[in-house]
Amino acid sequence: MPRITAIHEGTIPISSSMSNAYITFKDMDCSIVAVESDVIRDGRPVVGYGFNSNGRYSVGEILRRRIIPRLLQAPAESLLTHDGTNIDPVRAWEAMTQNEKPGGHGERPVAVGVIDMALHDLAAKLDGLPLHRWLAREHALGAPDDDVFVYAAGGYYAPGKGTRELQDEIRRFLDLGYRVVKIKIGADEGGLAGDLRRVEAVLDVLDGAGDRLAVDANGRFDLNTALRYGQALEPYGLFWYEEPGDPLDFALHATLAENYPGALATGENIFSLPDARNLLRYAGMRPDRDTLQIDPVLSYGLVEYRRVLHLLTRHGWSPRTCIPHGGHQFSLHIAAAFHLGGNESYPGEFQPTGGFADTATVTEGRVTLTDTPGIGFEEKAGLYRVLRGLHG
Repeated sequence: MPRITAIHEGTIPISSSMSNAYITFKDMDCSIVAVESDVIRDGRPVVGYGFNSNGRYSVGEILRRRIIPRLLQAPAESLLTHDGTNIDPVRAWEAMTQNEKPGGHGERPVAVGVIDMALHDLAAKLDGLPLHRWLAREHALGAPDDDVFVYAAGGYYAPGKGTRELQDEIRRFLDLGYRVVKIKIGADEGGLAGDLRRVEAVLDVLDGAGDRLAVDANGRFDLNTALRYGQALEPYGLFWYEEPGDPLDFALHATLAENYPGALATGENIFSLPDARNLLRYAGMRPDRDTLQIDPVLSYGLVEYRRVLHLLTRHGWSPRTCIPHGGHQFSLHIAAAFHLGGNESYPGEFQPTGGFADTATVTEGRVTLTDTPGIGFEEKAGLYRVLRGLHG
């Protein structure tokens, strides 16, 4: 019967000089955890690792005061599968979230998601399977996808970065094997005209293929601005127009959807099943063209994300319409196992947590997963070195 013997927590920087239309990343950090078990292999305890996706800061206080103590104080058998052979992330999730009122999700989902990632890493390692195959078996999902569509998220604003530098960045993405790229809009000093110059500069590199370019406003616009940008962007036939307004302003999004015939994308900044339900009810999302970007780590972990996927299915949405925010290995495994539409990628950004295994290559916009047990952080040397430092 495996037991959790210790949970180690820390904070690391993932800062950058770049910015989007709403925030800079100069002070960005994230929480990392190591969940240690009493199972010994190759002379060492089997350990599961986790961290939170970029865009939300570290949540150490919530982890230390509430989430970790609940897990460590729970009876050991209450955290196991019913046959007692492995850690059960669902039962552990129930222990972590006890005595929490509904609503007001804030940073709490991030803290739960960090531990949830580590627990899934640990459970798959204990069974000796890569996470995507472990998930497919545990949840009767059929064979996982052999590879996953990924797009290169970049095009941030940065000091001294003009259209020529932006074009060079996009060329690097294409050289790496990506076919679809994403850039930021909403913060150019020239306003809409300046952003359109950026869009057209990237389209020059993409040989005019608008369906290979996505744009992201990061929730910056009011309704009139979102509509004005939508009208200007429509002729380009873009891959999608992302998060035009505040993520919880469903009325804004519904009005835009009525007026913008192209594809929209949103969801990375909603963090619970009830928020996902309201998004479907009130935001005018269209399952034939729009994309849902809910981040499993930021929204109470995979346990909650599975509930969101069930909700989507009941409302007529295919899992292929989901492309999670995050750009890391955990969501890559989830995408392969649950047959999602793809996964975000940040080539070279948000290190050491961002990106996939060191050996991963992008071929025609798709990535093949490794067979390393668990999530495979051991195949990402810089990140693994940091995670190992949590527990010596």
